[in-house]
This record gives sequence, structure tokens and C-alpha cells, in this order.
Amino acid sequence: MTEPQRLERRARSGAGRLRRLDFPVWSTTATLVADAANMAAAVAELNAEIAEIEAACSRFRADSEINALVRTAGAEVPLSAVLNDVLAAALRVAVATDYLVDPTVAAAVIAMGYDRDIHQVRLSAGHDIDLARATGSAGAAPGAWMIQHDPRRRRLLLPPGVGIDLGATAKALAADRAAERIAGRTGARVLVSIGGDVAVAGAAPEGGWRIAVADDHRTAEADPQTVVAISSGGLATSSIVSRRWTTPAGERHHIIDPRTGANPAAVWRTASVAAGSCLDANAAATAAIVLGEQAPQWLTIRRLPARLVAMDGRITVLGGWPSTEHLDDR
Repeated sequence: MTEPQRLERRARSGAGRLRRLDFPVWSTTATLVADAANMAAAVAELNAEIAEIEAACSRFRADSEINALVRTAGAEVPLSAVLNDVLAAALRVAVATDYLVDPTVAAAVIAMGYDRDIHQVRLSAGHDIDLARATGSAGAAPGAWMIQHDPRRRRLLLPPGVGIDLGATAKALAADRAAERIAGRTGARVLVSIGGDVAVAGAAPEGGWRIAVADDHRTAEADPQTVVAISSGGLATSSIVSRRWTTPAGERHHIIDPRTGANPAAVWRTASVAAGSCLDANAAATAAIVLGEQAPQWLTIRRLPARLVAMDGRITVLGGWPSTEHLDDR
């Protein structure tokens, strides 16, 4: 965390006293809301979870476990408990989304120019030879079915030439894991949001956890498009608006269609989904962006509450998402 004490403030609650902490992490922002009496323990658990996930899963750290794994492709290797859990989650998500959210998109993401922290990508746009060559032409992802993972033995064999990008899994799973471990340690209610991916655990405040939703989570509270409440599970928003950069081949963003290795057709600028976990909500929201015009049917079949914002601003709500765009008193 970066000087979190300076960012701490109270959060409103119908009962009891909650405290809120906002801080930068992973080129985005995170929010922790917990009972004031448990805040120190909550911060410690969240810090630990973020550190463990980063050490295991970061594409941008040369010493991360995932990068070491890619360097040993072709050989079966042991996994840490954390990476074992994240890979198991990523492979489950791949199957559940019919491989619309697939961790083997690494080569395509890199071909788009997203080969370092997003701030560095934007700063080097038009000035870096690798970014100047970025075209998004890596082709379709190899497919998560090629990964041989034994979660019970914590072993993995990655075929040569198959890269792994856990960006569509690790952040949301980190929110879930952090919320669960904080609630487990303190026995109290908690909300964890990382980059707009929200997970809650414990008994919710009266009326639920109220969450502002917008194209960019960083401006959602100041300028919300709607406010909804959840009492359990998670809520996630995927958007093609904020995480963008410029290449000689045109603007690119971080969401990849594994079937082509390119950005999907721009049908929805934002997809928000509520589900039993932040991981599942994020997977469904990402799949909706990839699916484009087929997203409403796909989400309806799965009975997931969702809000889709088209490129022209038109809003489609599904599966029990509040049908009236109303901002209640905050």
C-alpha cells in the first residue's frame, strides 16, 4: 500500500461503524470497507493476499512464479498453493464460459502491446519499438484445454509455446480470497474492491452493500450511472473504455477474444454482472464483452443479473438487475 493512512475515511453504514480505506494497487485502485474495530487485522490480511497473488501471478514481474513456469514449459513442475488455486480457478472459468475467457491469451495480449504495466504502455505509445510493432496479430489463443493441471498433486505441465495471462482471473479472485480471509479472521463483515471487482463476506449492512456502477470504477462514486446493493457474493464490471492505449494499428484495449486473438467487436462499452462470487461475476462480464450481440442471450440462459451499456449509451438490463436507472440518496 502507499501511505494508506492518508486515504482512510469513514464509510456510511445503517448499523455500527464501518471504516473505509482506498489505495493504489496493480495500476488501479482498491477499496477496503470493514468494521472499525477490525480494520488493522483486515488491512494485514488484504496486504498479505495482494502480495501472495502478485508474487504468484504477475506477468510484469520477472521473478513471479507464473513467469518461471512459462520458462519451464514442456516439463511438469510443482505449484505453490496460491498459483495452484488461481490456475484451478482460471481453468474452471475457461470451461464455464466455453473458453470465451481463456488464460492462454498471453501471446495475443503481448502482441497488442500490453507487455508491461499499463501506465508504462501508455507512456511509451508511439515511442517504443515493441509497441510500434503491436498489431494484435498473434492469432487465436492455443486453448486452455492444452494445459495439464493436477490440482490435487499441485502439478502442472505447460506445453511449449503456450503462455498464460491470469489478468481475467487473479484480480477478481484476489478480492474473493481477501474478503473470505478477512471475514474468517475477524468474524465480521467486509467489502473488498480491486479495480472495480467487488467481493463481500460476512453479514451485510442493513440494505446491503451499496455499489456505484459506471464505465470507469475510479469515477463511479463521483459520477455514478446507477447504484445497486448486494448482500453476498460479488459484482464486477468489465469495460473497454478505461484500459486503452494507442498503437500504429489503432487503439487497443485489454479484453481479448480468444477465438481470434484480437479485440472483440465493439458492441458493449461496459458489462456489469452480479454473481455468487466476484470471480464468477468478472468472468461473465468479460465473456459478455467478447460475445457482443450474443451476450444478452448468454447471460439470460445463466440467469445472471447484468447491465450492458452499448457503445451509443443505450442500456440493457437482464436477470433481475434493477430495471430503473435510479440513484438513491448517498
